[in-house]
Amino acid sequence: MTGPTDLPTLPDARFAGLLDEARALQTKTVELRREIHRNPEIGLDLPKTQASIKAALEGLPLEITEGKSTTSLTAVLRGGKPGPAILLRGDMDALPLHEDTGLDFASEDDGAMHACGHDTHVAMLASAARLLCEHVDELAGSVVFMFQPGEEGEHGARHMIHEGVLDAAGERVEKAFGLHIFTSAASGVVQTRPGPIMASANSFHVTVTGRGGHGSAPHQAIDPVPAAAAMVGALQTMVTRKVSVFEPAVVSVTRIETGTTTNIIPETAFLEGTIRTLSERTQAFVREELPKVCEAVGAAHGVKVSAEVLPGYPVTVNDPQVAARVLELAGEVLGARNSEVMENPVMGAEDFSYVLQRVPGAFAFLGACPPDADLATVEANHSNRVVFDEDAMANGVAMYAAFALDTLR
Repeated sequence: MTGPTDLPTLPDARFAGLLDEARALQTKTVELRREIHRNPEIGLDLPKTQASIKAALEGLPLEITEGKSTTSLTAVLRGGKPGPAILLRGDMDALPLHEDTGLDFASEDDGAMHACGHDTHVAMLASAARLLCEHVDELAGSVVFMFQPGEEGEHGARHMIHEGVLDAAGERVEKAFGLHIFTSAASGVVQTRPGPIMASANSFHVTVTGRGGHGSAPHQAIDPVPAAAAMVGALQTMVTRKVSVFEPAVVSVTRIETGTTTNIIPETAFLEGTIRTLSERTQAFVREELPKVCEAVGAAHGVKVSAEVLPGYPVTVNDPQVAARVLELAGEVLGARNSEVMENPVMGAEDFSYVLQRVPGAFAFLGACPPDADLATVEANHSNRVVFDEDAMANGVAMYAAFALDTLR
């Protein structure tokens, strides 16, 4: 006798009650998140944030190490049985914004705000550490908790890798997992995909030098403004005509600066912008081609050009098998409706990419659109009015814990 074959997969018994345990920690998760949100810090030096994390982890059976070149924090949990090591990561730093949310726990620093949700990442990871300490006997191996500063352009992950975070358990971690909250999905939904999930990022700076003069006599000057304007168009043509349509690339000129008043032709003009790609090959091509295009346009206009492309984060690439397992875990732990395959990568960049260059793993997004907001118009990450639904954090805590329990079984 055979039964039906179209029934949904039963949840793994190992995860029964895990979400309830995460929800039971919600008060602590929210308290830590709000404490850090009130006291945002920018960059690699985050002493108040580090102190808050240490206080939250106090009393737990963790081996805690502070960073040397930054205020990073690494905590290691030794499982009850021998086995490999895995890594869970949460970033710590805020953004240079004036908060305008009206929250009663809003930033107390007018020049900084946790507008990208890193405060929630820290709080979720700390609660996941607490939860996993209750399951230590079930872990066949070690968990490395990576509390990282300087994600917003400061290469904090590289600092921690240089100082040995990947070997903090005494051996190289075998898998890694990171979560990023965002408002562009329903609260509690976990989204990820195999392969590239976030773009590389490079910035460029171009200086165009001509000869200044009177605005009424451009023939007596060498005007850098038309040359700079032509470069903007030429860079767009470069992307559409020299990069394959099957290889996404974005070149955006985001700043042009020149001149002082209406009747003076300036001597110099400046252009700045960003390059985003989803493959290292395309990234290398655009980085090499951009200065050539600007120099060629400059030669046609009789101006001198100095073009520099600055190194940025590499492409964030998920291991296909690990990403698939993360989606399965989300379905088992949070329910099928809270597990979604991302159709397209995000063209933003992320320095967890440095970890995934060295260790197979996955990066995933956790939806946190407030229940009273519309997904089509909700304030997005990096807005000074962004608000995250704190209820989603329990799902994040459960996912961190489930990844560790599943990998170290």
